[in-house]
Amino acid sequence: MKNNDLQIIIAQLDFMVGDIDGNATQILHASRRARDEFHADIIVFPELTLTGYPPEDLLFRASIRIRVQKALARLCADLPADIYTLIGYPKGEGSSLYNTAGLIYGGKLVAEYHKQELPNYLVFDEKRYFQPGNSPCVFDIKGHRVGITICEDIWHEGPMSQAREAGARLMLNLNASPFHLGKEQVRKSLLEMRAREGNMPIVYANLVGAQDELVFDGGSVVADPQGTLRFRAPAFAAGLYPVLLRAEAGLVPVDAPVAPDQTVEQSAYRALVLAVRDYVNKNGFKGAVLGLSGGVDSALTLAVAVDALGADRVEAIMMPFRYTSQMSLDDAEAEAVALGVSYKIRPIEPMYEAFMQTLAPDFAGTARDTTEENLQARCRGVMLMALSNKKRYIVLTTGNKSEMAVGYATLYGDMAGGFDVLKDVPKTLVFKLCEYRNRLTPDNP
Repeated sequence: MKNNDLQIIIAQLDFMVGDIDGNATQILHASRRARDEFHADIIVFPELTLTGYPPEDLLFRASIRIRVQKALARLCADLPADIYTLIGYPKGEGSSLYNTAGLIYGGKLVAEYHKQELPNYLVFDEKRYFQPGNSPCVFDIKGHRVGITICEDIWHEGPMSQAREAGARLMLNLNASPFHLGKEQVRKSLLEMRAREGNMPIVYANLVGAQDELVFDGGSVVADPQGTLRFRAPAFAAGLYPVLLRAEAGLVPVDAPVAPDQTVEQSAYRALVLAVRDYVNKNGFKGAVLGLSGGVDSALTLAVAVDALGADRVEAIMMPFRYTSQMSLDDAEAEAVALGVSYKIRPIEPMYEAFMQTLAPDFAGTARDTTEENLQARCRGVMLMALSNKKRYIVLTTGNKSEMAVGYATLYGDMAGGFDVLKDVPKTLVFKLCEYRNRLTPDNP
């Protein structure tokens, strides 16, 4: 490596919203590894690294801003002095709050950039919290002029164009870009176009992990000035990923592994696994419990839970009623055995009869209808929530998007739980995901 080549580490890591001290510790560990193991010049972290993303109304708390400032002071004091560390955090200036990227080197905060393009559509609500920045940030490292942008900035021509006018010949872009089906190709096309427009390499560092209903898939990218993808990190995989840029008539990324495109089924399944793992772990649950009916939705939910948490942290409960078929009982047991989870049968007949006896005076003279049917589902909900409460296991519900869209569910019954794994998965995709999961373990029935 020449003296003016740049060794960059993309820190595609999982940060927890609100855990400022824990996130700062993760930054410290990653930066030390980047220096000691990779001899890196600079390490680039995702957007809003210190607070996690999206911090939402935590940003209105003065205590959060104070904790961020303390964490920044800690990082300036404790980070290796001989590596540039680029992180994200909220920055208050007077009455304004900015979505900021800060560069730490030699024990000091040497540069800051305020995000200019604030997304306010779909899952984004940044204008509720932040003011937009209005100027580029370009810094020097080993004789190279390097610009900084944050996530949405790269989707617009202006911020990168401003940085180039200020002398930037390399763009570092910090991201917390959520996953959706097809996002991989959208990002690729965008970055190829922006790199060609700016005639400079782009290092795109993305968050990996999940927060509530959002999943961040990583897939960090490096594109060269001609718009060719020279590196792509694996999706849904946390890690430190090295990229070398050689100083040859500008900075030219050296070819590194480009993770292959994923199928729809592969990316969707891995997103579900990551969503469950982070939701359960970040909320402090010991494990997960779900009702296993013998049907396809609960079978897929069980497989996702096991892949996310491990079989030892998942319980499956079969709650039969007088109408439950032997096939359903057999299938549920086979699913539980194949995945190696704790499996219990808890009939709801006694609970149902007790409810009906109590309600008999009020139901007298009325015909049977969906009320009695829904009561079966509500008995199951009571059972699962009691187990959740006692064991600190979250209840995973099993309704799919097609059912939710038309209201085919029972309030306080099969909707009772803490996280619906399939809430954004239509029934057609449920079948495809089951086929995909079966291909991963073809020996299972």
